[in-house]
Amino acid sequence: MEGDTPNSLARDVVQLHVAARQDANNIDQKQEEIPQTRRNMDRTRNVKDISSDFRTAASTLETGQLVKDPYFTLFEAVGALEIMDPKMDSGFLAEGESFEDQFDVQRELLPKEVIGLMDQMLCHEMAWHMGHPLSTSLFTSYHLDRLLWPEPKKLEDARFDRSGGSNAGNGMLHIVLRAYCIALIKCCNFVHRRIGTEHYYEEEDFVSNLYNRTLLDNFEVFDIQELLDEALRFTQQRSMDEDVNKAIVTRLTLRQRLLDAMEFDLSSDKEAQIRCWKHCSELLPQLFETHRVEMSVHEAFSIKIQHALASSVPPRPMVDISFIDAYEFLGHMCRDASEVYHILGCQASSNILNFTYVFQSRKPEPSIYVRCLLQSLIFHNMKVLGNITITKLVFDDLEELVLPADILLDPANGNVEAPHDPRFQMAKEMRGFILRIGDPFLDMLRAICMNRSRMRRMLCHLILDWESIQLETENLDVELRKYTGEKPLIEGEPSGIEIWSFPLSSWAYYYKLRQVEWIVQLGFELTIYQNDELSGMYWYLSQVAGARTQHLERMQTFATRRFRQSKRLSASQVQSLRQCLSFLDVALLETSATQWFAISLSKLYAVLSHFSLLAQRPQPLPYGSSELRHALRMRPFMQLSIPELPSYDELATATSIAPSSKMDNGEQSTEERISSILDIADEAAKVARKEWEAMSKLDAETARCTNCEEWWRASIKNIIRACIACSIAIATAKKGFQHAKSLSDVLRVEIPGAGKHYHDFWVVPKLSIQRQ
Repeated sequence: MEGDTPNSLARDVVQLHVAARQDANNIDQKQEEIPQTRRNMDRTRNVKDISSDFRTAASTLETGQLVKDPYFTLFEAVGALEIMDPKMDSGFLAEGESFEDQFDVQRELLPKEVIGLMDQMLCHEMAWHMGHPLSTSLFTSYHLDRLLWPEPKKLEDARFDRSGGSNAGNGMLHIVLRAYCIALIKCCNFVHRRIGTEHYYEEEDFVSNLYNRTLLDNFEVFDIQELLDEALRFTQQRSMDEDVNKAIVTRLTLRQRLLDAMEFDLSSDKEAQIRCWKHCSELLPQLFETHRVEMSVHEAFSIKIQHALASSVPPRPMVDISFIDAYEFLGHMCRDASEVYHILGCQASSNILNFTYVFQSRKPEPSIYVRCLLQSLIFHNMKVLGNITITKLVFDDLEELVLPADILLDPANGNVEAPHDPRFQMAKEMRGFILRIGDPFLDMLRAICMNRSRMRRMLCHLILDWESIQLETENLDVELRKYTGEKPLIEGEPSGIEIWSFPLSSWAYYYKLRQVEWIVQLGFELTIYQNDELSGMYWYLSQVAGARTQHLERMQTFATRRFRQSKRLSASQVQSLRQCLSFLDVALLETSATQWFAISLSKLYAVLSHFSLLAQRPQPLPYGSSELRHALRMRPFMQLSIPELPSYDELATATSIAPSSKMDNGEQSTEERISSILDIADEAAKVARKEWEAMSKLDAETARCTNCEEWWRASIKNIIRACIACSIAIATAKKGFQHAKSLSDVLRVEIPGAGKHYHDFWVVPKLSIQRQ
């Protein structure tokens, strides 16, 4: 082929492809007339291997030259890559392997085998809740596949014998297991519908693909409950071992309660759903206790069912989670699902925010179903918690934070129809404000409902929106002054500077700072920062918390002035002002405690880093530097106008041990500097502990943690434990520094891994003195 031109080579390749395709078509035509037993023999006789000729022709093509055939599209090209690859080709069969396993779905089952199948299906169901696809979990069951395909048009069609034969004499299969399977599928239908109506991330939180199957969408729960009742009566009337009977009854009853609890109707009685979830939790110990009598039927599950599923992804191995893991996951889901309804008792927006934040911070993390259930309770049909409008939610939050007893939030403004009336203009401007702020405010709540990694990522995007809102509302605040008659605060009278309150932009700035804090703190929880970055990131956290402290003090100044200057206030207005001042006091206490604890840890890690006691990356870094890592960590905040972003030099100077100031008697030595830094860290840890303890003594109403008080107090106690551990670590460092000038000679440092801290936001090192 050396004398061939590129065009002739291209024609050869195309001809080889066409010839192979014609041979394949001839084979298919002949196979229609050949019995099944002779197909493999004839396939072998007619196949022509063109691999060698194809490679020879293709090797002479120049780089970048393509051979195009109008009948060989991208779909065929990609499909050809999958053929005969066991990792890609779902139809590939190994030598001697059959397309389907020879499992008889209608075979007689022992009661213990029915229990085993129920428990195996429960494990696969929980695997689906954990984020695995149905194709590797529930849809590997031959029993479920027989019920779902062909698609049943009525409940009587959903049976293991699709030929319409008699089911007499096989009650454990056709009555008990069938009822359980149908109820399980309907539960999956409710879960699929619930999650599908809320915000989640495909393949990350949940896999919604049904592979061209339906989950009994059109069948009524009442009819399925009757099947379960019939199965319970059959089981109780049948003579069998007492433990086996108890096991089957427990599983059928549990499925009944799960079906009731997961029912999709949002208008149903929430109290009844709470009772169902609690009843499920009460049944779980019996479920675990009776698992010992089960008899597994592993052959009833096969990955080969994937061959029949409509899927565009390569075959995946079957998910196999233990019964213990499934049991624990279901227990947490039942507990979380019953407790998530407590949010309906929250009224103030700060209480709703705290509930959502504390609920999502619990370990283990709530499942995707519970998180979507929480979303649906927070916002559905343009109402928050079922009865609060977005306008009322935002207005209540503004009243509690920056506008107590203010005319801007007076509902009567909306009744004024005269355009020249200032109240008409106020109502008009505030309606525009609500339209602008409504979605970002709800998105902040939705972000908290995500998994922790996604929450941080969403907040990184949301703060840019809140930055724009802050700038826009500054102009709105100036415009509203014309109608409210606000007077400025004069600083340095008599010829001082006028300071305006800017209530709306102050409100937006407060929430922007909150989100920046969460982003930084989630970085510690998710172990994003390396050990040598902890000092710098805790220092930055202290700066953000300090900015929030200053902002809260400014807001408190204007709220106090409003309280002192207002006359003839009604009882409701006085209560509004007191609620605002109370909220600001609590927020200041919490922010100050955060700032002091961050300062303490920043100083401690700075000392440890100075003596190279923190695990470092291999040096030198081939493609990185400290400056680039700083830019990476600060990237989410680069577009923010305030708070001002620290440069790398500022951060390096703040976390450096090198002497930076002079004493009266001369320049401060490094040893003195280290001792001074440890003293500062120790004092900061003590102040932080004192303030967190003050937080823990607040009542639920003052702390805005109604209906989540137990979780909130547990979180505060964990932070206090972290403060104590920090003080111990600092004391150990001081003791070691007294024995040797270099702590690396006497000190051993251990940084606890993820999930091993007292609190996920506060990474406290464990220090111990090495024996010489």
